[in-house]
Amino acid sequence: MLSLTKTSSRQREILEVVFRNGWDYMRGLLTGGKASKPQLPSPEVLRNILIELGPVYVKLGQLLSTRPDLLPGRYIDALSTLQAQVPAVAWPEIEVLIRQQLNGPLEEIFAELNPQPVAAGSIAQTHKATLADGRKVAIKVQRPGIDLVIAQDIALIKGLAELVSISDFGSDFDLVALADEFSKALLAELDFTQEASFADQLRRNLSTSRWFDPKQVVVPQIYWNLTNKKLLVMEWLDGVPILSSSLSASQHLAGSRTNGTTDAAVVAEQRRAVTTLLFRAFFQQIYIDGFFHADPHPGNLFYLDDGRVALLDCGMIGRLDPRTQQILTEMLLAIVDIDSQRCAQLTLQLAESSPRVNLARLESDYDRMLRKYYNLSLSEIKFSEVIYEVLDVSRNNKVILPGSMGLYAKALANLEGVARTFDPEINLLDQIKPLITDLFRRQLLGDDPLQTLLRTALDVKSLSLQSPRQLELLLDRMTSETMHWNLTLRDLDPLRRSLDDSANRLSFSIVVGSLIMGAAIISAKAQTAQLLVPSNALFAAASFLGLWLIVSILRSGRLRS
Repeated sequence: MLSLTKTSSRQREILEVVFRNGWDYMRGLLTGGKASKPQLPSPEVLRNILIELGPVYVKLGQLLSTRPDLLPGRYIDALSTLQAQVPAVAWPEIEVLIRQQLNGPLEEIFAELNPQPVAAGSIAQTHKATLADGRKVAIKVQRPGIDLVIAQDIALIKGLAELVSISDFGSDFDLVALADEFSKALLAELDFTQEASFADQLRRNLSTSRWFDPKQVVVPQIYWNLTNKKLLVMEWLDGVPILSSSLSASQHLAGSRTNGTTDAAVVAEQRRAVTTLLFRAFFQQIYIDGFFHADPHPGNLFYLDDGRVALLDCGMIGRLDPRTQQILTEMLLAIVDIDSQRCAQLTLQLAESSPRVNLARLESDYDRMLRKYYNLSLSEIKFSEVIYEVLDVSRNNKVILPGSMGLYAKALANLEGVARTFDPEINLLDQIKPLITDLFRRQLLGDDPLQTLLRTALDVKSLSLQSPRQLELLLDRMTSETMHWNLTLRDLDPLRRSLDDSANRLSFSIVVGSLIMGAAIISAKAQTAQLLVPSNALFAAASFLGLWLIVSILRSGRLRS
């Protein structure tokens, strides 16, 4: 295990940051002293520690903010606002890296390339450029040397996870596996071809829909001939973040009257159209495609100059398998119906592991949680908060849910937050309730009802043909007494062993009693000294065996039972 107390510049820096911010529990672990009761620092302290440790740890905090299944809501809120405060890399260094990654001379590929970045992050920065054929593109360039920094910090993160995992603090979660998961996520962000593949897949999925107009949702096109692990070249889209476009977007959509004033009712209607479009697009991604943009924060949702909505930065993608999609769909219905018992059952179906879960307590916690919504209308319920509470109930009952649930909850929270800011009257449940019926119909009948009906008819036919023969075999075996029943009773072995022990002790007690009675009879009728010897021997043997039996019962701890 990597020791974090060995001297190195990076490890000393971590120690200094932890000490300076006053995380007493981690101070005890890192110094090898006796740690206090396991506890996280406050959300603000944790956020400050990650910021001071630098871009890689900011990225780690951003990844942690996608796991409300692991952290309480106040930590998710604090970490969600993390942004790496890093200056842009100087243009000469960026230019060298771009030239190294291109297949030809930079001057022949780009007619224009702006040396000033339009955005700078912890792993990459983005520049605007124009291709030789006049098409505008965005170039995402990896920061030089960031792969070495991430490799070094990943080693430290894994060492810290191993250190904490042996304490009481890490008893509830496999922190080593969690560190591996975050490490893989960090390393994946260094491969821009993966993000490009995600963008292509998302664009294909959103190209068709029966719930919204696919032409109104845009995912940037990828220029694969110029894209590799450290360089991502994609279509440039003219627009602004959706929250900063409220006024201009509304004016564009609604138009103006002859006197130059904007109709407020039309503006509100158009805002509702945009939020409905977003909700339905993400509803399809989550519940139909099982492949969704997991980071729809305000900076990644753009309102374009032509009135369309763009989804940017596809580096973080969530996946849901069909079984999980079905469970989550039923969970939606159970929440709307305020059905705590069904919520508990679905949670256990969804769980990766749930050792020794008290079902009655789980149902009680759900009942207490859902009771708050008994007298509220759907428009008053914040659906993302309900999902966070579901994760809190699961965490408090030691039910470990799949990591995809964290991305699912985070995506819904971000989406609902953006939508409520853009249109304060919007409600996610109001938007998706009309789609639930259609979703259940799809799960029952599939995309092609006729094909599903034919398949069901063939299954019924096969069953009808096989049933008489199976019934004949059953009756034949019953009448010929050749039928064997294979029964498996759970926890039968402990009961059998307990009965065996009880029977052995009873038999042993009878033998001891018989020895005592025989010794007493011989002693009573003894006329000579020769008969007293076997009598005393029998008494000694019976006493020894009786004492051994008592000690055995006491050691088993079952004297009172």
